[in-house]
Amino acid sequence: MTTYVVLLNWTEQGVKNVRESPKRLDAAKKMLGDMGGSFKHFFLTMGEYDMVAICEAPDDAVAARFAMTLGMGGNVRTRTLKAFPEAAYRELVASLG
Repeated sequence: MTTYVVLLNWTEQGVKNVRESPKRLDAAKKMLGDMGGSFKHFFLTMGEYDMVAICEAPDDAVAARFAMTLGMGGNVRTRTLKAFPEAAYRELVASLG
C-alpha cells in the first residue's frame, strides 16, 4: 500500500454544515475502504488547513479517484501528497551515487 497525506479545507458549504462533518468523515472512511484503502490517522488542524488525513491506497489511481469523489461532494477541497516512508527515502538518497 502507498501512503498519502491528504490536506483538507472546508468549502463554504462544508463549514456551514460543520455539524454533519463527523458523518461525512465516516462516509469517507467507508468509501476509501470500499476502494481498497484505509485511513491511518485523521486530525482537525489549526492553520492553513482545516484537517489532515494520513491514508493508504493500493495505487495512485485509487487515491486520485478518492480525492475527486470527496471534492464532488462540495464540502471540502483536497491536496494530496504521495508520501515515501523513511526506508524508501534512505534508499532513494543512497541511489543518487
